[in-house]
Amino acid sequence: GGFFQISSSESHTKMLQAYQSLEPGDFPGFLKILRSPPSQRLQSRCTAFLNTMKAYHDLPVQKQSDLVQDFYQSFAEHFRSFPEAQVTEIMEHVEKLIMTRLHKWVFCHDSCDDEQKDLALQRRIRSLNWITAQMLSVPFPNEKIPVTGDPFLTAITAIIEMDAKRAPQDKLACVSKCCQHIFEALAVSSSEPANADDFLSGLVYVLLKANPPRLHSNMQYMIRFGLPHSLMAGETGYYFTNLSCAVAFIEKLDGPALNLSPEDFESYMRGQRAPSIAAKRHQVARDTQSLLEELQGRHQKLHQGVDDLSVQLQNWVQDVHSQIDEATAQFTKAQVEITAQAEVSQLASDQGQHTEGDDEDHSASALHDHHGAPEDERLYQDLHKNQQ
Repeated sequence: GGFFQISSSESHTKMLQAYQSLEPGDFPGFLKILRSPPSQRLQSRCTAFLNTMKAYHDLPVQKQSDLVQDFYQSFAEHFRSFPEAQVTEIMEHVEKLIMTRLHKWVFCHDSCDDEQKDLALQRRIRSLNWITAQMLSVPFPNEKIPVTGDPFLTAITAIIEMDAKRAPQDKLACVSKCCQHIFEALAVSSSEPANADDFLSGLVYVLLKANPPRLHSNMQYMIRFGLPHSLMAGETGYYFTNLSCAVAFIEKLDGPALNLSPEDFESYMRGQRAPSIAAKRHQVARDTQSLLEELQGRHQKLHQGVDDLSVQLQNWVQDVHSQIDEATAQFTKAQVEITAQAEVSQLASDQGQHTEGDDEDHSASALHDHHGAPEDERLYQDLHKNQQ
């Protein structure tokens, strides 16, 4: 008995050391340690718990939530000697492992009215699709800043992606990402740092534009099956609280909240009015103006390019002309030399054929030719000048 206790305490120490050396966010590493022999007991507890939950999947969802939260607490007890941050890391891995498997049994459970509430919230958001950023006093980029499309688009995309995730922490990460993108969009829109009011109205605007699928079910799932510290503390806690406030605001929204009279609000809701035509025209005018400016810029660049090209072409043509002129000059000069040489050699052969007695006449005519040669050369040069 004593030996077994020593060896089990040794293996327990080994197991704790393995978990302690785990890098933050290394889920595959966590699974590897959980499946190793020293961690046998912990793995068996996880498997038994998952089997129990599947067997009791008809229990009311609140009861299932209590079972999961109790399991988190008792599992965390094994690591009470660890620093708090490390326990949190390990428990996030446990949550991912358990809830990835249980998601299909407990999400939007039949025992509650989540599905009806999802549909009601979706209809409500759809009925408010006429609300503009200006009505919510969301700071939008001023006209000097070039913006392509809606600066809140990345935030809208992030909150829509939440429904596809299975672990509560992954859904919560989408909420955080959405909120961080809202702060970024607000920073672009204004030189002032964003305050809490701007942020909340930005979040309301994003929810109205995104109409995220199964929003109520997703929030309830995070509350019921997420780790409590994630929803109650720190940055993620702050973002989740704001999400809850934004949904409550949308559900209770009325005219005065948008600086509209109750009559105006009603006529918007009935679809008898559209957001002020003037506001829309102004937006279209702004978009058109920035498009025109961009086109003019491109046009100028194009013209500049054409001018540069034309100058290059002219230079090239001039180069070609001067090269042709040079070649012509050299050709003419060569022709003159060839002709002169031909005449000289003709003369020499003529001299060889004549008799001695004609020598004097020939000397005289040769003398005459010799004097005449410069005359011919001058003639060629004049001719060449005229050509040029």
